[in-house]
Amino acid sequence: MKVSIGGIGLLASGLVGWDVGREVLAGIRPYRPGAVPDPEAELLPPNERRRSSDCVRWAMQVAHEAIDRSGLDPREVPTVFASSGGEMGVFDKLCRALCLPDRMISPTLFHQSVHNTAAGYWGIATAGQQSSTALSCYDDSFAAGLLEAATVVCVEQRPVLLVAYDLVVPEPLSQARSITEGFAVALVLTPPSDGSSPVMRVHLETAHTGETAGLEDPELERVRQDNPAARSLLLLSAAAAGGGRTVGFSLSDSQQLIVDLEPCRI
Repeated sequence: MKVSIGGIGLLASGLVGWDVGREVLAGIRPYRPGAVPDPEAELLPPNERRRSSDCVRWAMQVAHEAIDRSGLDPREVPTVFASSGGEMGVFDKLCRALCLPDRMISPTLFHQSVHNTAAGYWGIATAGQQSSTALSCYDDSFAAGLLEAATVVCVEQRPVLLVAYDLVVPEPLSQARSITEGFAVALVLTPPSDGSSPVMRVHLETAHTGETAGLEDPELERVRQDNPAARSLLLLSAAAAGGGRTVGFSLSDSQQLIVDLEPCRI
């Protein structure tokens, strides 16, 4: 499958926005992790913004950046949201509430606990009525989301917004699923011949399982290994370097997703 990348959004420690992230991943500036500002999620109406979870705000931030860079109308773009655990912070609060004597559950928390919460809030914020998919594939969630989004692009010949995110898993849930840093990324994928000026053109295919190379920078590699959404750093690093690379993602126990990035000036 051949698709183009028409816009990128990024939010992580030391990688706040694609402009900064591109320079870090290209080696122009050093990687310096630090506190991530709380995303504003300015597309959301005030009431929804107050009720939104951290996952929603992170996903909204990168989705807005990617769509804005693409120049597309968000109301006209189908979406794919990929997350390994979804609303783990909300899940933690629900579990703690159920341990209390009165076992009272907040209706707001309850409606935020589903896996497609971020997708729903994006639809509210943009008034979009296009199709939306929310999926999870454990550590391979980004690769599964990328394959799903690229498939929709190729079948329907229209742009698709992919958003992948996972935030810190709190104790004691972290004993079963350890994620110590938040990471969110968004890609606008478009048909390769839609006439736009893409960030990058890529070719995707599946293959039998092989070795997946890591990142040269040990700190960035630690981030990549820590968070399922950060597996995208392989693709983002190749894009920041201008393409001309092939990267592989684990897709399942028996497959890999191979992504060839064509050389391109960004």
